[in-house]
Amino acid sequence: MTYLKSAYKNAGIHHKMILLIIVLMLVNFAVFAVILKYIFHIYDNQMYKKTSEVLNISSIGIENELRNIEKTTFKVTTDEQLQRYLLQLESETSPYTKMVLRKKITNRLIAFAGSETYVYSMVVIDKEGQVMSAGNREGIPQELHSTLSELADEYDGSNAWYAAGHSSLVAARQFKSFTDSNFTLNGLGTLAIRVRIDRIVADRVQTSGRDGQLTITDGKRMIYPETPLLSESDMQAELARKQPYGIATYSGGTFFAAQVKSSYTGWTYLHMTSFDDMFRHITIIKEIVSTIFVIMLLIALALGTRLSGSITKPIVQLIQNMRKIEKGDLDRLEEEALGPVPFSTQDEVGLLHRTYKKMIRRIRELINENVAKQLLLRETELKALQAQINPHFLYNTLESVNWLAKANKQDRISEMVEALAFLLRSAVSFEEQLIPLRKELDIVRSYVTIQKTRFDERLIFQLDVPEELMDAQIPKLTLQPLVENAIHYALEPQIEPCRISIVARVREGSLFLRVEDDGPGIAEGFLEKLHSGQVTTRGQGIGLANIQERLHLIFGAPWGMELHSESGTGTSIHVCIPYVKGDQGHVQGAVG
Repeated sequence: MTYLKSAYKNAGIHHKMILLIIVLMLVNFAVFAVILKYIFHIYDNQMYKKTSEVLNISSIGIENELRNIEKTTFKVTTDEQLQRYLLQLESETSPYTKMVLRKKITNRLIAFAGSETYVYSMVVIDKEGQVMSAGNREGIPQELHSTLSELADEYDGSNAWYAAGHSSLVAARQFKSFTDSNFTLNGLGTLAIRVRIDRIVADRVQTSGRDGQLTITDGKRMIYPETPLLSESDMQAELARKQPYGIATYSGGTFFAAQVKSSYTGWTYLHMTSFDDMFRHITIIKEIVSTIFVIMLLIALALGTRLSGSITKPIVQLIQNMRKIEKGDLDRLEEEALGPVPFSTQDEVGLLHRTYKKMIRRIRELINENVAKQLLLRETELKALQAQINPHFLYNTLESVNWLAKANKQDRISEMVEALAFLLRSAVSFEEQLIPLRKELDIVRSYVTIQKTRFDERLIFQLDVPEELMDAQIPKLTLQPLVENAIHYALEPQIEPCRISIVARVREGSLFLRVEDDGPGIAEGFLEKLHSGQVTTRGQGIGLANIQERLHLIFGAPWGMELHSESGTGTSIHVCIPYVKGDQGHVQGAVG
């Protein structure tokens, strides 16, 4: 089962679709076959029951006629004239008189036999064994006379039926003496009536001929017909079957048999119908349904194969093109790798091809753009290497100026040049993303040293940073641009001295830095421009928006910077970042 599941999963769409069509068709056919079989089963049961009902009605009709024959035997054996003639014949000794009496008996039998439809002949056998017969039909064979007389004596006045074979049925009854003058109930002779059982069956049974055959048997002899469908052994096997109806197969073929046993005669009425003849139409219908299903299955497979091919063939072509691209065939990417795609196709497969073609074109564009960017990057790197020469010249020049100032004992010039050189080296070095707060304050002091040369006593700079916070890691050039903004917007516009201070505190794992001044403050409209980054500082040109963006990129959105200012009261800028010491590694560990 696992192997089949794996094989199905790994099979192609074409084979899965064909298999799905076959399974659906087989399921539909199975459901249809079950429903059809159920309908045929109901039909068969109804037909079986109907056949049994017809057989019951037929047997009742036949036995009604046999009862009439029995009444006839009683009527004949109790006829007064026949009783008198037989009594006289028993006591008479004259041969001539006996002949006359027998002639009268024959005439009387002719009168009875002429009025009976289903009687071949009537025979009276007297005690001397002489036979008097009436009827112009086939008589009773002479060899049966003694047998019939013995049977009648055995039944002692009751009617007895005897199957003589070859569709011969005989009713026999003993004449009993019961006249007023001789009520002795002694036997006077035997009455035998040969019955036209074939005529009775023809008149009373509707299912005959090619529709089936009615068989009547007493269990030992065949009463009707002369030539049954079943052999003697098959007949015994059929009579031993317990079901009243069903399908049985014998040497003569397969038959549908329905039987009923008479409570009047004890005979078994058996109706045999050839199964092939009986169910010919049903068999034809089943064959037609099977043929139609096979045709529909072939048509469905043909249409499914065509539909599957219309889906899978373009996909296979697309896979082949992808493999060409995988091998690096990019020079003829759009011409050979894609292949022709009919523009009239508007289904999902056509859309997939067109989208894939657009994707390949976009890849070509991106490749071209990437090549151009690589060339530009190499050119930029070359220019950067060339540009490294300029700072070296500048540093060497500043060193010369510093040496000359010291030689001429110009201490302030030397101090300013050293501060400028340190500031330039710190500004152009981007090797470290985070630096200790101590280094950032050194950059700020160098910048303030340069500015004090310009503003002298007007610039009052103060630091309020505990020593234990000097190793805290902060982004490079975070405080220097803020001090530069304070000088530009607080110190320059006024003549009075301006105090600029830097305060650092730690609270709940966060490092709070504050740069504040006591300048004129910032107007509300100008404050909005600073928040949006529309105004940049002098010097390095790093605006407040740039600092805010760098803080967000390094530490995340919850951290950042806020600016507070009121006109005439000064300005303060608050920076809140995670407190990370120098020995705690990367900043990710502190941000969490």
